[in-house]
Amino acid sequence: MEEEKRVEVHREERTDSGMVGATFIKYAAYLIIFFGVLWFLISYVFPMF
Repeated sequence: MEEEKRVEVHREERTDSGMVGATFIKYAAYLIIFFGVLWFLISYVFPMF
């Protein structure tokens, strides 16, 4: 006769708000730099041609 074992696993999903904020700021900075370079190209470089 086999015994049936029941195992309960409790997993807590924690979001570290500090890490989320830092990641958001990092990608926001990437986007600002990207659009800044794009604006520079459109405003100054393309009119030269």
